[in-house]
Amino acid sequence: MNFDEFTGEVQHRLELPGTGEAVRATRATLMALGQRIPEGNAEDLAASLPMEVKWYMTGAVHEHGQRFDWAEFVSRVSEVEHVERQEAAYHAQVIMDLVASQVPPSDLRQLRDSLPESEDDENWGKLFGVIDSGGWQAESSA
Repeated sequence: MNFDEFTGEVQHRLELPGTGEAVRATRATLMALGQRIPEGNAEDLAASLPMEVKWYMTGAVHEHGQRFDWAEFVSRVSEVEHVERQEAAYHAQVIMDLVASQVPPSDLRQLRDSLPESEDDENWGKLFGVIDSGGWQAESSA
């Protein structure tokens, strides 16, 4: 999948009016994720993604491995994407589902292992909500 296909798929899945919004949602989600996880994990996860998308998780991030919870992640995505927090959370979940379809299962497992999925405020399991419910296709047909 190339960059145009990736952003087109994001635009389609999120029903966004234009490519610019899809790029902004992708950039917001993957930059915030790249800030949270260790640099090596970001490199591994991004390796299977289009070069421009990979850059959001790697080259655009100045400090990897920051410690922040799910709520802060959503705030960061919301701020960059210029959308409400609830919308930002959903966009991140759908984009993560698309990323999961493009990367080896071992890289997704490594990501999940690096993020706490407890039931408290730091519950990163929410990021994988669409994946865990069967993926975007299952979500969209429900």
